[in-house]
Amino acid sequence: MKIVIANDHGAVALKEEIVRHLKAKGHEVDNIGVDSEESVDYPDMAVKAAKRYLSGSYDFGIVCCGSGIGISMSANKVPGIRCAQVFDLYTADMCKRHNDANFIAFGGRIQYQVPVSAMLDAFLAAQFEGERHQRRVGKINSIC
Repeated sequence: MKIVIANDHGAVALKEEIVRHLKAKGHEVDNIGVDSEESVDYPDMAVKAAKRYLSGSYDFGIVCCGSGIGISMSANKVPGIRCAQVFDLYTADMCKRHNDANFIAFGGRIQYQVPVSAMLDAFLAAQFEGERHQRRVGKINSIC
């Protein structure tokens, strides 16, 4: 898979961990995030990742900030992006199976109960179920 990832200063170490994990699994990762803890604005990073994803050559995107909240909210403002902030294996799986998430978000300052790598693997393994969920995703996409 080809994946775009972006982060702000609050998730540099987490982004590096994610990139290492995905590359070890054989995925191509386009790292457009920052590599220092010098302050940058997470909305800018979210929009940058969303626009790169929407260029059409990516399977999904990942965004990270300190909490994962602001960057996911920002990504969801871009038409065509369905970003889910995941916290465990259930949310990582279900955001793809039922909501066809094309972005996931994590927080670099969050103490997760489950390793982020395991959540990524759950997301990667999940398949959108379509059917009744397609109607709902269509409604999400139609919201202005």
